[in-house]
Amino acid sequence: MTDCNEINAGRRGLLIAGALSATAAAVPGVAGAAQAVSTTGQAPPVLMKVSLDVNGRRHSLELDTRTTLLDALREHLQLTGTKKGCDHGQCGACTVMLDGQRINACLTLAVMHDGAKVTTIEGLGTPEKLHPMQAAFIAHDGYQCGYCTPGQICSAVAALGEIRQGIPSHVSTDLNAVPQATPEELRERMSGNICRCGAYSNIIEAITEVAGRPA
Repeated sequence: MTDCNEINAGRRGLLIAGALSATAAAVPGVAGAAQAVSTTGQAPPVLMKVSLDVNGRRHSLELDTRTTLLDALREHLQLTGTKKGCDHGQCGACTVMLDGQRINACLTLAVMHDGAKVTTIEGLGTPEKLHPMQAAFIAHDGYQCGYCTPGQICSAVAALGEIRQGIPSHVSTDLNAVPQATPEELRERMSGNICRCGAYSNIIEAITEVAGRPA
């Protein structure tokens, strides 16, 4: 008659042997997966040369193709006047002028604009010689914390340029008539620039003054 201890020992040995077999089969797979991760990793960045005329100065850069125009200005050219707000094109803090038209710098890649002319807040005026829009913002207290102000000013300058070119907006009643710098027009054209401090009325007054209308 077989001893119970011998039966239990046999069962334990079978279980141990099975566990060891399963482990031996699994380990090479785990090791292979780890090796795949270590060898592939993250792909190296793709670099591309790009030339930008920023505020009247030509800059030659070699950038990761994923670099936004905003990051190129701030991180590579140290032009930190242009602010990074939402980084999703919703607040307007990063507004600059690209070949004369305003654009959210966070929504476009720098390498898409080789040879373009970019104007940032630093290129509009200096503390010694302010741009009329900068001076009007100061005169009408068109800012509180000031974080959105560079984008507001760049957008305002471009908006008045659009009006001078006769470009209608969503609120223009007559698409064939020359648009006027009315408060309604200005509010619509500036609607992409958010001021969380709520200085909107003062901003409109500043833009209206520069447009040549009574504030």
